Amino acid sequence: MDIRVKICGLSRPEDVAAAADAGAVYGGFVFFPKSPRNVSIDVARDLAVAAPVGLAKVALVVNADDALIDAITGAVPLDMLQLHGKESPERVAELRARTGLPVMKAVGIAGPEDLEQIAIYEQVADQILIDAKPPKGADLPGGNGLAFDWRLLQGRKYWTRPWMLAGGLTPDNVAEAVRLTGARQVDVSSGVESAPGVKDLDRIGDFVRAAQG
Repeated sequence: MDIRVKICGLSRPEDVAAAADAGAVYGGFVFFPKSPRNVSIDVARDLAVAAPVGLAKVALVVNADDALIDAITGAVPLDMLQLHGKESPERVAELRARTGLPVMKAVGIAGPEDLEQIAIYEQVADQILIDAKPPKGADLPGGNGLAFDWRLLQGRKYWTRPWMLAGGLTPDNVAEAVRLTGARQVDVSSGVESAPGVKDLDRIGDFVRAAQG
């Protein structure tokens, strides 16, 4: 099955190599100090430069200001920007124009009322990441290992932008998530780790194989 996989929170050369070798299409670098997956701009640059051809390099930022965006995009060769905070539609459009990069906007889902945000953001973003809404008071906007009710997405074929499913995915449940939602793209971070921020290379391969059936 042609399911495109994103492995997020890469922080070591071996993580990048494992993602590419397994057949992942996207590799994500996190620029958010509160995250155990946070990397410096220098580390991300080295990882991105060494990444095999064919692995799209994605920078995940959370409510980043222009200075940080400029610093990241000026140093790291990127293919996409992922906005995982409370960026407004106007901010999404602004950063898309500022960087010249495709932008993926994360939308947190807890109930059916949250789905309305997808229609709003797909007017300004190139892709939508549909993630589990973090619990109140959580330090992280994503990467919490939480899933939402995937049945909320069943039969919804009317979104105009490509979208990616995230939130609590693991090698054990990703095939079922794809079956229930019809997702053609999936994103994983904590679900392929042996400890917070530490990727398990075997689980990366297991996840891609399970996702692609």
